[in-house]
Amino acid sequence: MKIRSTALVKGFRQSTPYVNAHRGKTMVVMLGGEAVENKNFSNIISDLALLHSLGVKIVLVHGARPQINRILEANQYQTPYHNGVRVTDEKALNLVMQAAGQLQLAITARLSMSLNNTPMAGTQLNVMSGNFITSQPLGIDDGVDYCHSGRIRRIDIEGINRTLEQGSIVLLGPIASSVTGESFNLLSEEVATQVAIKLGADKLIGFCSEQGVIDENGNAVAELLPNQAEKILQHLQSGEGSCDSASTGTLRFLRASITACRAGVPRSHLVSYKEDGALIQELFSFDGIGTQVVTASAEQVRNASINDIGGILDLIRPLEQQGILVRRSREQLEQEIHQFTIIEKDGLIIGCAALYPYKEERMAEMACVAIHPEYRDGNRGLLLLNHMKLQSKSQGIEQIFALTTHSLHWFREQGFMEIEVESLPTTKQNLYNYQRRSKVLALKV
Repeated sequence: MKIRSTALVKGFRQSTPYVNAHRGKTMVVMLGGEAVENKNFSNIISDLALLHSLGVKIVLVHGARPQINRILEANQYQTPYHNGVRVTDEKALNLVMQAAGQLQLAITARLSMSLNNTPMAGTQLNVMSGNFITSQPLGIDDGVDYCHSGRIRRIDIEGINRTLEQGSIVLLGPIASSVTGESFNLLSEEVATQVAIKLGADKLIGFCSEQGVIDENGNAVAELLPNQAEKILQHLQSGEGSCDSASTGTLRFLRASITACRAGVPRSHLVSYKEDGALIQELFSFDGIGTQVVTASAEQVRNASINDIGGILDLIRPLEQQGILVRRSREQLEQEIHQFTIIEKDGLIIGCAALYPYKEERMAEMACVAIHPEYRDGNRGLLLLNHMKLQSKSQGIEQIFALTTHSLHWFREQGFMEIEVESLPTTKQNLYNYQRRSKVLALKV
């Protein structure tokens, strides 16, 4: 009896490369107090437990703004702000510590849950909170005494790493002690940012009400460089320096991600705390669901322009001379440049591929695939293939095919299957070179 593959099996298989990529990596998760109060919070906790079970080292940093505001209001006590920072006097500190402490215990309790018939069943998570952060007072600025509002003085990186290596989740809040034994109220985004930087974390992850940074069409912007994120941050802050409540989480994350990326954290992700499974979809699928901010030195996969022809020729000429690629003239490249996708690193084109659609047959050819010899160990061919898949889907293409004389095994490894020449679009069949005897392979998208 033939067993039909289900969507679950397909999704599980597609996530495997990401499972392998994330195993052993360190991720700092920034979770605001708004997220803890949302009905989806239990699902976020389950997803964090899933990440932990897959070998991801997690540092969870929580904020407590709405909880602090509520307890201050209940006690009919107001705290002024200076330069966007709450001035925390002695009375306010006691209330802030109460709100943050209760929240930390609540998060710990959720992470400790192991009920049957729940996603947490069978898990045994150790959650460690402690004096990993040493604080100091912000002091006085423009004559305003911040009192017990503080900043980070030192982070016990060795202690955090030791705890992570023992298989525990590290939970950090917005309250930290000083060397004099006092407590100070810190910005949770500063804690998350500095911990990610000092740990050399692989990712900084933030939650907000929106599904990432939203563009003018209402869609999440998939990727931003720090300078692009900074322009968006300035735009959101414009209009007399204010923004709506839905954007505040986005603003805090953008500030954090810009600082983190420029200090060496490779990727920062922003997803919605309202969307069930947003974290898993962002980390374990190629398309993702939110916004990621990547380091300025990150390689870019982008559509080629007329200015890239020289770099593409430098890349493909050696392969043409070896007979691996069919020779293309500069004139032909100029005519077909809009079909090309390139990988650029620090101004150097290190990879390219072209996609030629046959829309009537809903097929497209992936051709002229080339990777610079010094960069062939980083799955960059797969990056190009994934970009081609996205392009194909947007054009209604259902199948990608390739002709190859030297890369048969690579295409097979990516899921391509051999097909007959007669299965190609008629136009392509008429151009097939029987002297080269290229293998024909195809992949459904």
